[in-house]
Amino acid sequence: MYLGVDIGGTFTDLVLMDDGGQISTAKAPTTPGQLEQGVFDAIAVMAGMQGWTPQALLGRITAFGHGTTQATNALIERTGAVTGLIATRGFGDTLALQRLMGFTAGIPVENLKQYSRRRYPDPIVPRRLVREVRERVDQAGRILVPLDEDHARVAVAELIERGAQTFAVALLWSFRNPAHEQRVGEIIRAMAPGAYVSLSCEVSPIIGEYERTATTVLNSYLAPKVASYLDRIESLLRDRGFRGSFNVLNSAGGVVPAREAARKPVLLVASGPAGGVMGSLQLAQEIGRQNIITTDMGGTSFDVALVVDGKALVAGTHEVGGFHLNTPVIDIRAIGAGGGSIARVEAGLLRVGPDSAGAVPGPVCYRRGGKLATVTDADLVLGMLSPDNFLGGRMKLDLAGATAAIREQIAEPLGMSVEEAAAGMRRVVDGHMADTLREVTIGRGHDPRDFVLLAYGGAGPAHCAGYGAELGVPRILIPATSMAHSAYGALASDIQQSAERSLVLRAGGGSRDPWDGLDCDAINAMFAELESRCIAAMAQSGFSRAQSELSRSIDMRYRRQTHDLIVPVPDGPVTPATARGLIETFEETYEAVYGKGAGFRFAGIELTTFRVVAVGRTPKPAVRKPSGIAKSKSASRRIFEPTTLRWTQAAVFQWLELPAEFRVTGPAVVEHPETTVYVGPGQTAILDGAGNLSIDLA
Repeated sequence: MYLGVDIGGTFTDLVLMDDGGQISTAKAPTTPGQLEQGVFDAIAVMAGMQGWTPQALLGRITAFGHGTTQATNALIERTGAVTGLIATRGFGDTLALQRLMGFTAGIPVENLKQYSRRRYPDPIVPRRLVREVRERVDQAGRILVPLDEDHARVAVAELIERGAQTFAVALLWSFRNPAHEQRVGEIIRAMAPGAYVSLSCEVSPIIGEYERTATTVLNSYLAPKVASYLDRIESLLRDRGFRGSFNVLNSAGGVVPAREAARKPVLLVASGPAGGVMGSLQLAQEIGRQNIITTDMGGTSFDVALVVDGKALVAGTHEVGGFHLNTPVIDIRAIGAGGGSIARVEAGLLRVGPDSAGAVPGPVCYRRGGKLATVTDADLVLGMLSPDNFLGGRMKLDLAGATAAIREQIAEPLGMSVEEAAAGMRRVVDGHMADTLREVTIGRGHDPRDFVLLAYGGAGPAHCAGYGAELGVPRILIPATSMAHSAYGALASDIQQSAERSLVLRAGGGSRDPWDGLDCDAINAMFAELESRCIAAMAQSGFSRAQSELSRSIDMRYRRQTHDLIVPVPDGPVTPATARGLIETFEETYEAVYGKGAGFRFAGIELTTFRVVAVGRTPKPAVRKPSGIAKSKSASRRIFEPTTLRWTQAAVFQWLELPAEFRVTGPAVVEHPETTVYVGPGQTAILDGAGNLSIDLA
């Protein structure tokens, strides 16, 4: 059996799959401060559903995939280790300056004009924990000033005296010549045995002084907490009978052994959202769709990603916690919109989010002390959610409390009924999500009508009929694993290793062809080095060269530009003909992204960073739905339809009782023990043979 777990802001989700493809899902409240407790609570729920003890269930598991927010939480909450930074003399303020990007990091475009919201993030390394050493390497890797080792020892001693628990070393141009950085690492390990040390030449050998420094520092900052959590949960699993492989999902959409993940925790900062995208990619392959939009609406956030031509879009850099990292990550856009998003009236206007009630205290209707009206409270008041059948009846919702909160905080200040206020809350949050979807589709040159929208997460199926219709997609697919889809992604992902390194190569310019003068020998040598590193790492995970699938890419740009595009490189040696094809692909991609005629080949081309990804395919059965009953029974209840603003009778179906090819006509509610689907007026939903629910919006 296979087990996947994802820890969200409100619930911890779990998916169990047997070797015949039959799946079961379970949820338990997330337990902030002790995340492993929520994991074992979900395991206990699943074991009870199967009629086993938790120990008996764990004893049957051969592979455990885990998506975790531990790294993200430690960064956002600033609970990482006390970290000391060693930089080249004269460059100690690199992390503080942030290339002047820090004061706008993480601020939505529409809020940039509000200067009161601009502020630099809280530092992860205060200036008193930064030391500079005398050394200098130039851009070609030549040593201009030898490392002053005595000066380095003094710097390390001062950081130890000031309480540094971990160390980060980011020297200028170390990715071209790592000798000085490696020597500083040896000095630290000799003076502070057992301390965690990150070297930028190992963690992020990529051009971009600030991003490389931030990535290296965050790796050390997060390491103790992430390593402690992974070691603790794996030990608890082993003590309770688990004997299988324990893998952790990284930000790029692959899984790695837990012990390896603990050595490079910076790769886990987008672990949780990546799981949903990878689960969607697996499903898209099964249903034969190349273009999909993934939407994950949980309790605290709404995450969106694109799969184009069968591949998830990957970015080489990203921002998290106010800092910019040079690590590959699935390109996911996130906003503060979820079931726990708090509604309020400000200056006579209804606002929803981005702040959330989270897992604690949660929405008012959860009866955990929440006092502020949320989207989940609105869904309950509208009749979308059943107060008696939430989480399969394991959690009773407080309808009276939700109604009172919306009346006092929203309806009365706006002079409308409670139901109208609740409908307004729902339409506002749906509008926020539709705006985000337009940004990542139409804003990037994609027509939503060419895509299938996948909706998952605890609240996604209840809202997708609204934001999907507003976007204009023809079809919405709610996976059979939607209530724990990110956990399914952690279960379904393949072993993945990656290696990257910067080497700036230039070609073309002026009247010359843009590929003229490109050094193919240097390109081939760089890829050979990266491939050998990936193959060695795959061997540590139990995959031979023959079992590993390698893919290559190059970051390219026009000369003197600051943003790159990632261009895939075909297998085999790079020849002049190959190089010409790569640059032609770059120019086509550039104009597809920035508009026809935007290319400027007169400037010449720069190749900046070379990347190799190795994938080892793990066995995974296709999802299969248990045979449904011959005839599904339906009930009905009154709902307040948020678009017509009228009370109406809606049919209510139980998802797990529906037979394949069963058709539902809206308005209707389809309930699952872990989620609720709303089918709007004029919409039709049908259940396919794998248990996925498809809503036709055409």
